[in-house]
Amino acid sequence: MKQITASLPFEWPSRAKILSTVETLVIGTAGGLVFLLANLPGGLISGSMIAVGVAAIAGRQLTLPPILTQTVLVLLGISLGSVVSRHLIQQVSAYPLTIGLLALATFCSTFGSSYYLQRIHGWDRTSAFLAGSPGALSQITILAVERGADLPGIAVVQTMRVIILTAALPMVLALAGVAPSAAPSLTTTIASPLGLVELVAASLAAALFLRLVKFPASWMFGAMIASSVLHGTGWVEGGLPDWVRGVALVGIGALIGSRFARMRIKTLAGHINAALGSFTVAIAVSAIFVGIVALTTQVKFSDVVVAFAPGAMDAMLALALTLHIDPIFVGAHHLSRFVFVTIATPGIVHLFGRTQDDVDD
Repeated sequence: MKQITASLPFEWPSRAKILSTVETLVIGTAGGLVFLLANLPGGLISGSMIAVGVAAIAGRQLTLPPILTQTVLVLLGISLGSVVSRHLIQQVSAYPLTIGLLALATFCSTFGSSYYLQRIHGWDRTSAFLAGSPGALSQITILAVERGADLPGIAVVQTMRVIILTAALPMVLALAGVAPSAAPSLTTTIASPLGLVELVAASLAAALFLRLVKFPASWMFGAMIASSVLHGTGWVEGGLPDWVRGVALVGIGALIGSRFARMRIKTLAGHINAALGSFTVAIAVSAIFVGIVALTTQVKFSDVVVAFAPGAMDAMLALALTLHIDPIFVGAHHLSRFVFVTIATPGIVHLFGRTQDDVDD
């Protein structure tokens, strides 16, 4: 009997993990509701992220298990796909130019941030390049371990960039008058029970297929693609209930904020100046390219800002959802950035970072 039990792949989570998960969700929900009631832009995701982040920095071991994370990403993908229309699809013709400019912006931002970290904070070239690379954190972490880079420093720089962007972008867009200060209702109707079943089934099938072929962000993009096809063809009308979308936004915020649970205050304090300076350089470079796109294309300024923001894919797409920004445009560009970073960063580190012999020594 013991041998059979030991061979089972599923293990019940410990009491400590369950309590940690419940605490994370409670803190995230409370923070999101406070921001929402205060009519702050991006309230649910920003409030949840900030509340969980503060609690994590204060020493609470907050976390979300993989099954909840995957569920939240699928719900987010379904919600993003539900706003697809023929009008949005027709705008795809503008993507090649803007994606090309995004690739150039990504390289300029990476080199600019890494140059700053080397010159001002004395970082080695490998650590600086990996910290300055926007997105693809899991791949960056693997490279950092292989190359003997400053993993804590890289984690602080990368995490702070995502946190600041997620919290600040809604405020900035609202103050600039190019995005609503409060999240609008994205769909006027809720899909029928059969439609909801079709949405969930198709989204899970697409997500599992993309995961099988190792597609990046497979849970979110698989659900988004399936939902987009069903809504774009008129097969399904309406989307998820508002409260379900709210759960997804709170979950994404809590997931981002919980990153600080793995970070010591001493480590954070020791790299905060490097993180803020590197972030400033990355934003300045991105702003130049946002201006170019805004002046040369007909794409909405708010869409360009979120698409070119050097933040995490899930966070930026969640912002697109809550700020009523074109999710297809934003998703295409952040997926492209992920591909650029995944393909180019190992080559950049190999050419410009420390040699493998130096690492081995």
